[in-house]
Amino acid sequence: MSASTRLSVGDPAPAFTLPDSQDDPVSLADYAGRKVIVYFYPAASTPGCTKQACDFRDNLAELNESGIDVIGISPDKPAKLAKFVAAEELTFPLLSDPDKTVLAAWGAFGEKKMYGKTVTGVIRSTFLVDEDGKIAAAQYNVRATGHVAKLRRDLSV
Repeated sequence: MSASTRLSVGDPAPAFTLPDSQDDPVSLADYAGRKVIVYFYPAASTPGCTKQACDFRDNLAELNESGIDVIGISPDKPAKLAKFVAAEELTFPLLSDPDKTVLAAWGAFGEKKMYGKTVTGVIRSTFLVDEDGKIAAAQYNVRATGHVAKLRRDLSV
C-alpha cells in the first residue's frame, strides 16, 4: 500500500461505510448536517490509543453539546473493537478498517517516524468534518496525550 495524499481544510471528506464494534455498518453520510470528529489511531487497547479514546470519552458530553460527534477508526477487527469498547466504557463508535482503504483515503496511513526509524503504518490523525461534509480541520501526527484538550481549545469547545 502506498503513502496517501493528505487532506486539507476545504477538501471534501472521503466517504466511507465501515463496520463498528458490533459489526453494524456506519457511514460518514449518517452524520450529514452535523459536525463530526473523525480520528484515526493505530491499535485498540494499546497505551496511547487507550489514553486518546478515554480522553474523547471523557470530553464527549461537551463536544456533543457543541454539536460535534466523534468516530474513531483503526485497522482492528470488530471483535477487538468490541472488547476495547467494553473495557474502557467507550460511548462513541469505533470503526474497523482492516484493509486500510479509508485510512489511506484520509491520508492516515503511510510513512512515519517511530523511535527514529521510518516505518509504514497508521498515522495518528484527527479531522473535523463540517455540516456540509468538508474538512474543517486536519491534524496529522497528533499526540495521544493532551490531544483532546488541544482540540477543544482549537474548536473553542
